[in-house]
Amino acid sequence: MPKVTVLNLQGEPVEELELSERVFAAPVNPHLLHQAVVFYLRNQRAGTAATKTRGMVRGGGRKPWKQKGTGRARQGSIRAPQWRGGGVVFGPHPRDYYVRWPQKMRQAAIRQALSAKLQSGELTVVDSLALPEIRTKQVVGALKRLRAEDGALFVTRGPEPNLKLSARNIPRVDTTTANSLNAYTLLRYPRVILAKDAVAAIEEVFGS
Repeated sequence: MPKVTVLNLQGEPVEELELSERVFAAPVNPHLLHQAVVFYLRNQRAGTAATKTRGMVRGGGRKPWKQKGTGRARQGSIRAPQWRGGGVVFGPHPRDYYVRWPQKMRQAAIRQALSAKLQSGELTVVDSLALPEIRTKQVVGALKRLRAEDGALFVTRGPEPNLKLSARNIPRVDTTTANSLNAYTLLRYPRVILAKDAVAAIEEVFGS
């Protein structure tokens, strides 16, 4: 079973922790992780882009000029696509980009993302992420001591309001809970910092 050194927010080792082999030592399939990122980003799209066709544009109900005898090209409406202010041909219309992804594939992608982070040395476990007060300076100092200045994702077992509010203005830093994990968020940040109790929650959900 893989082992990791648990640190405190001062960057000092506290204990050794054994991790679940199923969750943190899963074989990594790059194709599955790519799918996870593509599907996640696709499902974030609003799909609200819209253009008006010639039938939706106001006006143009009268024929601009008679069909024959003017020497000009025949026209039926000043809201036809070739006219300025006319409708748009083949423009975007509201649509749903959502793709349903099987739960087993989603969970496998999360396990593989965690395993990839551990293998590359980009996963850190700390004894606690509970902060006594809302203080951004305290989080910045912890990131420096944990060698995560380039960006990090804090993962807690449950909501930690003080941590969330302290970290929200720091660039490339975000917080989430164990039951809200997804492969895209795990892969997006250079370092993943897990609270020790969040590890237990992750193994409970994704280890079965």
